Amino acid sequence: MPDDPVSATKWHKLLDLDELPDGRVKSVTIGGKQLAATHHDGKYAALDNKCPHQGGPLGEGSIENGLLRCPWHGWDFCPLTGKAPGFDDGVDVFDTEVRDDGVYVGLPDEATHVRTVTDVMVETMVNWGVTHVFGMVGHSNLGLSDAIRRQVEAGKLSYIGIRHEGAAAFAASGYAKLTGKPAACLTIAGPGATNLLTGLWDAKVDRAPVLALTGQVNTQVLGPGAFQEVDLASAFQSVAAWSQTVLASSKHAELMTLALKHATLQRDVAHLIFPDEVQTLPAIDAEASGPEGRLPDLRIAPADESLSNATALIKKSKRPVIIVGHGARYHREEILALADRLHCPVITTFKGKGIVSDRDPHGCGVLGRSGTPIASYFMNESDCLIVLGASFSDHTGITPKKPIIQIDFDPLALGKFHKVDVPVYGEIGVTLKRLCDALGQLDHVDQLTEVAERWAIWRAEKESRERDDLGKGVNSASIFAAMNRHVPNNAVIAVDVGNNTYSFGRYFECTDQSVLMSGYLGSIGFGYPAAMGAWAAAGHERPIVAVTGDGGFGQYMGELNTAVKYSMPIKHVLLNNSELGKISKEQRAGDWDVWGTSLHNPSFADYANDCGALGIRVTKRTEIDDAISKAIAHNGPVLVEFISDAELV
Repeated sequence: MPDDPVSATKWHKLLDLDELPDGRVKSVTIGGKQLAATHHDGKYAALDNKCPHQGGPLGEGSIENGLLRCPWHGWDFCPLTGKAPGFDDGVDVFDTEVRDDGVYVGLPDEATHVRTVTDVMVETMVNWGVTHVFGMVGHSNLGLSDAIRRQVEAGKLSYIGIRHEGAAAFAASGYAKLTGKPAACLTIAGPGATNLLTGLWDAKVDRAPVLALTGQVNTQVLGPGAFQEVDLASAFQSVAAWSQTVLASSKHAELMTLALKHATLQRDVAHLIFPDEVQTLPAIDAEASGPEGRLPDLRIAPADESLSNATALIKKSKRPVIIVGHGARYHREEILALADRLHCPVITTFKGKGIVSDRDPHGCGVLGRSGTPIASYFMNESDCLIVLGASFSDHTGITPKKPIIQIDFDPLALGKFHKVDVPVYGEIGVTLKRLCDALGQLDHVDQLTEVAERWAIWRAEKESRERDDLGKGVNSASIFAAMNRHVPNNAVIAVDVGNNTYSFGRYFECTDQSVLMSGYLGSIGFGYPAAMGAWAAAGHERPIVAVTGDGGFGQYMGELNTAVKYSMPIKHVLLNNSELGKISKEQRAGDWDVWGTSLHNPSFADYANDCGALGIRVTKRTEIDDAISKAIAHNGPVLVEFISDAELV
């Protein structure tokens, strides 16, 4: 039968002639339509697949005593007419026709998509420059997911489906830490939403903008305790700087604009809750919003008095030192210009590692527990500390006993933990340029010769440590020395938490690499998902490297499958010592028995190969360079598993 131009019915093949035995039913998808195909008493029929009770899939039911029974709650329907015995209702039935090559069904043309509330909100998200969504599609976010799909198919958005919602939040956090711009993470209601919380806390405490999009149960069943109902507004109250539920009466474009404005300006988490039925409400004529006219110029100049006080203290000093934190990551040029004027060292916090190259004449590496002896030497010898975008954490250990000039674009960060001599509120780049202009003639000690001398001492020490061997695996100094030789200068390196990270901070010398870490939260498991976020942000221009231990990777090792699926060529350096080595060390330091820190691991290299990545296992120091070189050259995701010594860190 030809297509009917009057009714716009299209005929589609439903079944092969021998596909469905008599007395059986099956679900069939044609286009966007779900059908229950039935074969009963030698006749075929095509019914709407949704039971009118709660949408149960009739195609998964069974035909008993001449009736099609819904698999969810046992409602009965005639398998040929769709009528419910004893009632006036039922399900729609579509015309079928048996032909020589199969059974065909006549369906009306698919209705034109009606623009929805979530279409408007996702369009607004795109207008604000959000380019990536990490998440998991599920039953309470299907309308929102479909709106995201439309933007993906239009080439305006990228979606990365992850294996655990916690990884979605960490990936979004890693993306934001690298770019300063928000990515989104998508989940269902209940457990999907609560799985985001650790990664969102990581973003919050490290001041990284993230947009969380969570589904929710229908508003009509909120309260009594519906399936997967969680009070998400309360659950996210502490972690989100801004959290709102999307209602039918909301100004939908404005809600998304406010979410992204809060995330961007406060460098924090914004959260939107989408009840299931609201997601598909029509919004035909509603206009999407955008950032135009909604954001101020953040290049704030310092007050004259603050600048004058800072200038006076610097001129008074003889051995100033610049300390750079993550908040100054976009101002390398201005930092080095000031360092050049002062002929002084530049040391960084761990979160600031890589902002200034360790090969630069001013660079001295990381200060603190995972730092270099060079950095601690120059802080101790200084008579003035110029602190830029750093938070004075215990991990870094910036001494309050020296005269301090603190420059930050966040007024709450100034003197947060103790008083400083000169707090300067201003955008760091603008402030440093004005400071350089105001300094005039200076009479400082030229410390750069000392910097070179200290590096020579430390590099000789590192080379000596590379030869350490207790017969329990390769040492960390050798692994990171090889990374120094082979990791490209422009790589992004996402590091996890544990001894592997301490060793990385101490031994790896950054050139032009960017380093991502879970700073204030210090969350194990951050490394690999953050590398996925870095790949989304910059993977087409820059190599991406992950550094983890066996404990951290074990939490999100399923995401290696995500990397394979999306062809993310992440180079993963995994230190496997079968132990939570950092915790063992803390137990010993506190005179505790070492207990509960041993790990039972698979061969991670074999696991990588099973996932479709390249897995390489290294047990000897002589194999390290070849393994890392091979990993860097491979066009795809690689995991290099180093059997490492937990004591030689």
